[in-house]
Amino acid sequence: MGEKMMYDTIFARSFSRYDQKKLGYGAFVGCLLIAFSFCIVFKPYLAPIRLLNTRLSEDADAAGLKMLRITAAINETICYEEERTEYCETNGDIRVDGKSSTLFTAAGAGTLNGSWRISPYARRGDEAALIRVTKWSIQSLPDDFSEQARCGKSHSVPGIMFSLGGYAGNNFHDYTDIVLPLFLTARPFDGEVKFLVTDKNPWWIDKFRHVLQKLSRYELIDIDNEVDVHCFTSVIVGLKRYPKELKIDTSKSPYSMKDFRQFLRSAYSLKKENAVVIRDNNVEKERPRPQPRLLILSRKRTRAFKNTMAIAGTARQLGYDVVVEEADSNVARIAEVVNSCDVMMGVHGAGLTNMVFLPENAIVIQVVPIGGFEWLAKTDFGEPSKDMNLRYLDYKIKTEESSLIQQYPPDHEVFNNPYAIQDRSWYEFKSIYLEKQNVKLDVNRFRDTLLRALELLRQ
Repeated sequence: MGEKMMYDTIFARSFSRYDQKKLGYGAFVGCLLIAFSFCIVFKPYLAPIRLLNTRLSEDADAAGLKMLRITAAINETICYEEERTEYCETNGDIRVDGKSSTLFTAAGAGTLNGSWRISPYARRGDEAALIRVTKWSIQSLPDDFSEQARCGKSHSVPGIMFSLGGYAGNNFHDYTDIVLPLFLTARPFDGEVKFLVTDKNPWWIDKFRHVLQKLSRYELIDIDNEVDVHCFTSVIVGLKRYPKELKIDTSKSPYSMKDFRQFLRSAYSLKKENAVVIRDNNVEKERPRPQPRLLILSRKRTRAFKNTMAIAGTARQLGYDVVVEEADSNVARIAEVVNSCDVMMGVHGAGLTNMVFLPENAIVIQVVPIGGFEWLAKTDFGEPSKDMNLRYLDYKIKTEESSLIQQYPPDHEVFNNPYAIQDRSWYEFKSIYLEKQNVKLDVNRFRDTLLRALELLRQ
């Protein structure tokens, strides 16, 4: 207040009252002229809602995250490019046109240099997967938009768009690329969200209907075949995920793999929470010793056990209650079977992904075939099992336990240098080790692994 009074006093001494009035009028007119000039100069860059477009933030770049931000008074679009996924979060006046695979944002034109292109499938950089995924454009809604972007259906809850292309149908990729990322993206909405599915696969939707219904209270939208433009105030295009398979980075997410497994247990009404704990009868004489249940995952086509009955017989001799099942598309059935068991074993493959349904402290035994699968086995199932509060064992087969010994001599490159075959051609590697190989376990040697599992159930 004192500074203002001093300023007013100096101003009054320098100019007469008449001069002060003329200066005031002149200043007012000058301000109008400046504002008018500003509008003329910058008119080409102005839109109904002014945009601020920041391509890359330094903090995001340091964290290995590329980010496009488009903000406005009530509209904002932020697109993230991460190691294994890309997704955009849009808010404001959002128009989704399935006929042109375009999402329009009423945030002004010209700042996106046309549009932002995105593949809404959580396996960024995998061209073999993305070739089967529809690319979507995110564009600013033009001032003179035509019927193309006029609302046909309006929604009062947010939307999430994702693709059922890519590797959908492979059980491992169903969970790593879609189910787990969808959980991470949709769970915060507590069911108040609508799914917009592109590259729709009816059989996939039927397979995972329990998951979809648990995450959304609304019927999903087959957006590719919608004639009407759908309008939202918020849409996420693409799904969130973390780089490693079947993993959640708890330093960046409010959820953990334990939360994900609890969600699945609820979605499929699974009853068994904990694996049995084996105690000696002399410790608890009044209670019978529990019989641990072993699930042998069978396979019909490739990497199949050729002596399943011998494996089951050995396990029964050790005290296991043995179940032999093949994982199929009936997730509710296989989830119930897996959840009822304390130990699950299988040859490296997508069926082992069903370990997500095992009870707490259960044991996964992965049989690792010939072909240099050690790293893949550890990455796909060994490491993820730890975050699921499961115990993990592996059994690496010897050359004589592989059916490949009947097709190639013992000194062949197939046995001595599988990495050279992989470097030469993935398809050659796949045809040999994944498609032509079956397993006949040495049951006497495998017995030690089954005994080790029993020891773990005593702990």
